[in-house]
Amino acid sequence: MLLVLLRGQPDPTSPAFIDKVGLALLVLWVGALQIMLDEGRNKDWFASPEIQVLGVIFVIGFAAFLIWELTETNPIVDLRIFRHRGFAAAASTYAFGFGAFFASIVLLPLWLQSNMGYTATWAGYATGIMGILAVASAPLVGKAVERGVDVRLIVSLGIVWLAFMMVWRMGFTPDMTFLQMAWPTLLTGIAMVMFFVPVTGLAMASVEPEEQANAAGLSNFMRTLAGAFATSLIQTGWSNATRTNQTELAGVIHHGQAALNAMNSQGLSPGTARALLSSAVESQSIMLATLNMFGVIAICLFFAATIIWLAPKPQGPINTSVAH
Repeated sequence: MLLVLLRGQPDPTSPAFIDKVGLALLVLWVGALQIMLDEGRNKDWFASPEIQVLGVIFVIGFAAFLIWELTETNPIVDLRIFRHRGFAAAASTYAFGFGAFFASIVLLPLWLQSNMGYTATWAGYATGIMGILAVASAPLVGKAVERGVDVRLIVSLGIVWLAFMMVWRMGFTPDMTFLQMAWPTLLTGIAMVMFFVPVTGLAMASVEPEEQANAAGLSNFMRTLAGAFATSLIQTGWSNATRTNQTELAGVIHHGQAALNAMNSQGLSPGTARALLSSAVESQSIMLATLNMFGVIAICLFFAATIIWLAPKPQGPINTSVAH
């Protein structure tokens, strides 16, 4: 279809220069960072020599990359784009807000499968339904942007909406039905559109036309990197909170032996009774850790909602089509 639709369209070409040193440094520090984030939780982070080496490579590679790109005439990543305050604020909001939002997307299915007994399929249904209202509300958000509504307000309200969805989830309990759990996920779809579409449009509208390609790549790169950070941090935080909660709960069970005796009197063996009690404590620990993480995500989203106001107010409507 693209070949047919774009047939006959102008396609200017020009000699291209590839910043080989910048590309090599980019691959080096991003690769080291990604492996460090992926393996850190499994190797106890910086207690592992491998993670320490990767951390050193990341720091040195990133510093060298910044110095090279800021002094290179034709850099592979044009960091000078950050001189535009609107782009810097919009791209930072996009990265920070997306990282926090993506953390919830990672956490929710993990909790549903490990604590609520959902299959992977039903956990996917519970997460995927946010797309329903996202599709329905997209034209409305687009119309609001076209009519000149301050996109900073739309983005900020969208992120705050996401934050309140996390606050709602902080009231989750282990006996929730699918429908009770799905409501905040469904309503998240509207907030997604209010956040993602205007913020990328604002980022592109803040740079010169010839800088838009580089700006789009840099903005998406920041978003992807934020998602990688969020995935690693939320899983590590969730595991640590689970262990902490489990220790605290075990320490405040004053009638544990009485509960074991009661189960033994009902015909359960001592081993089975201990396993059931331990399972109950572990389940509650995971539940509390999940609520803790939703609270952390909500705080991050509230903070992200303030960053967008560092951007200057756009002069007139912005073109959201460049966001795609």
